[in-house]
Amino acid sequence: METIVFALLNGVIYGLLLFMLSSGLTLIFSMMGVLNFAHASFYMLGAYFAFTIMGATSFWIALFIAPVLVGLVGAVVERYGLRRVHANGHVAELLFTFGLAYLIEEIVKIIYGKTAVDYKIPDLLNFHAFTIYGASFPAYRMFMLFIAISMLIGLWFLLKKTRAGLIIQAALTHPHMVGHLGHNVPLIFMTVFGIGCALAGLAGVIAGNIFVTDPAMAVQMGPIVFVVVVVGGIGSLEGAFLASILIGLIQNFAVGINANFAEIFWFLGLSPTSEIGDITISSLAPVMPFLLLVLMLIFRPRGLMGEQEL
Repeated sequence: METIVFALLNGVIYGLLLFMLSSGLTLIFSMMGVLNFAHASFYMLGAYFAFTIMGATSFWIALFIAPVLVGLVGAVVERYGLRRVHANGHVAELLFTFGLAYLIEEIVKIIYGKTAVDYKIPDLLNFHAFTIYGASFPAYRMFMLFIAISMLIGLWFLLKKTRAGLIIQAALTHPHMVGHLGHNVPLIFMTVFGIGCALAGLAGVIAGNIFVTDPAMAVQMGPIVFVVVVVGGIGSLEGAFLASILIGLIQNFAVGINANFAEIFWFLGLSPTSEIGDITISSLAPVMPFLLLVLMLIFRPRGLMGEQEL
């Protein structure tokens, strides 16, 4: 029961973190048709910007300023880079964002070095929120939960209940009609791209101090973000949310299962000392999301809630 409770808590929190990352990418793709390979790099920038601002002021100021700065960087990238490349098709966009990811990583290495920085959890949240089954649960993880849920509610309210959200959703499917109604569609595109990058930056601010803030963090999180987007369904925020929670739970539950293949598939006569029989489920936890991706592409290419196939 202890393993189940903690796997559930950690899985939900990790899943919400993945949603914070993937929601921006989903928003960008659904509106602009751009699979931004540099999206996780903006997540990394959020962590490093927060570390820098926290050194001069406090974590609470960094929590608000860092995502805004990342969003501004994203808006500049869209206005002076991606918008020009967009006319050359999707291949050019992919190459541009791939090169941008590499460029951001190298700039971070030049400024901050190749090793991890000392980005700490704020003292105000550095305590145990509660104890269950003799184990303590950090208050900062509950703070992550609160921020992620607040972001989810705010994003839903923006897109579903405001005039700006209606314009954004209309621009998803009928950009020319929105333009004829007098709205500046390129400005909407730039704003959406900036908001998507800011959401990734917010995830970096929140996760950078509980995980490791180093130049490799974008490479580590980048692939799984695309898994979330594809499994949830291209362009579906609801699907991205479901996929994020599902992947978070699968990975955390898998980590807690120490049974090996020989114990699970005993009827096949596998030996515990064989190379295959000795493999444990916990060792396969990092592979689980990609296995889910492969199965989803085979049996349901449009994802959980997507309307178009890859």
